[in-house]
Amino acid sequence: MKAYLLDRYKQDALRLGEIPTPEMGDDDVLIEVHAAGLNLLDSKIRSGEFKAILPYKLPIALGHDVAGVVVRVGSNIRDFKPGDAVYSRVPDGRIGTLAEFIAVKAADVALKPSNLTMVEAASIPLVGLTAWQSLVERAGIRKGKKVLIHAGSGGVGTFAIQLARHLGATVATTASATNKDLVTGLGADVIIDYRKDAFEKAISGYDVVLNSLDGETLEKSLDVLKPGGQLISISGPPDPVFAKQLGLNWILQLAIRLISSGIRRKVKARQVSYSFLFMKADGAQLREITTLLEAGTVKPVIDRVFPFNAVNEALAYIETGRAKGKVAVQLK
Repeated sequence: MKAYLLDRYKQDALRLGEIPTPEMGDDDVLIEVHAAGLNLLDSKIRSGEFKAILPYKLPIALGHDVAGVVVRVGSNIRDFKPGDAVYSRVPDGRIGTLAEFIAVKAADVALKPSNLTMVEAASIPLVGLTAWQSLVERAGIRKGKKVLIHAGSGGVGTFAIQLARHLGATVATTASATNKDLVTGLGADVIIDYRKDAFEKAISGYDVVLNSLDGETLEKSLDVLKPGGQLISISGPPDPVFAKQLGLNWILQLAIRLISSGIRRKVKARQVSYSFLFMKADGAQLREITTLLEAGTVKPVIDRVFPFNAVNEALAYIETGRAKGKVAVQLK
């Protein structure tokens, strides 16, 4: 089958090559890929940024989001059958959605929302699960809470704003003036133009901040939180809890402890908490998200769709940071 391959870290462009169709286990489904969502994570893996915590054996096909059709199921599978339209954020260690086929554990798969196209469905899993695990699972957002979501026009931001609004929160976001109408339409109550205004001076007394930006933004976000608030970051730095959960060796655990020591010291002084979120694949949570999508409560936001022969152009576009919502690749 055809797949886009990473041969070495810091490779300028992925190589389109031929590799065997993935082998299946008894708990797997084999999916014919119709569309794949792209994420900045794919670019960061290509650059080698995560090789210490995600030590892939190269060459490897990239890609985490998929929508497609089941063509074969393992002997233990009862919930899916050939012909089912499905979507998934495939787990770390089994990535490779930029290919014609991918084998995925059925536990990480959900039926595609009936009202979405394959491209729309492929745009959802990683950002949807990131928002769900941040706002529902970790922060416990409910009516009356106040949430700041950074980079509201980005992939995670566009989904998280809609989810937080659905949960009853007051939602603030940072975005450029050109994206004000977009984030307002998604449900943001307060929009801070990061090019003109300092968000940390514009708002205060918030319960949760979801950060996806740099370390400077992370530290400034402390000024927004009230005592007891939560600072959740999907862009780092990793914290000791994450290192322990991942089962990293003691050297990496020590390194992560040192890297995160500054922010952990500062949150303690402010009487707030800090946690790093590296989202995980989860078919059950994806089914919860499907319910919201089919009800129209949350809608996909897609900036551009590239053909399969333009994967490298799509990755280059993501790296510009200009995408509003998600970028996807269409195979069929």
